[in-house]
Amino acid sequence: MDLSLNVNGRPEQFSAPPNELLVERLRDGLGLTGTKVGCDTGQCGTCVVRIDGRSVKSCLVLTASAAGSRVTTIEGVTTRGGELTGLQEALREEHGTQCGFCTPGMVMALGELVDNTAGREAPTEPEIREWLTGNLCRCTGYHSVVRGVQRACSAARAGEPAAGAPAAPGQEV
Repeated sequence: MDLSLNVNGRPEQFSAPPNELLVERLRDGLGLTGTKVGCDTGQCGTCVVRIDGRSVKSCLVLTASAAGSRVTTIEGVTTRGGELTGLQEALREEHGTQCGFCTPGMVMALGELVDNTAGREAPTEPEIREWLTGNLCRCTGYHSVVRGVQRACSAARAGEPAAGAPAAPGQEV
């Protein structure tokens, strides 16, 4: 099948078999290896990307079903100057990453939560923990991740850059 996607602000056109998973296209076809393969069953969350702004597990999405969509991977989460996003910086400051294997999926999933915080009350600890149920981490115990999200949400509410989004074409990265 001939397909096209917009990946991290860049148009991509390619042929793909009808049963190809999006995670395979991203990693093997496009070389975007920040998206991890963990369980292959949608349980661990290491493969989370954003499709048209919504976080999804790319090991459960056929490439063909994403055709025509905007896909953002961890490689596409940037600030204008290329620094860490507010969420990434908050996770770093709160020691919300350790081995790092789950980090890209968490940043992608939690970025949606932080982005949705603008203009409303920050999510509570139970809300953050519920949002995290789709992402497994064997190192942090989630306490530091929750603190990082709280810090990022506070910054977002104060008008500071939050989770980051794909750089617009032509935008300085």
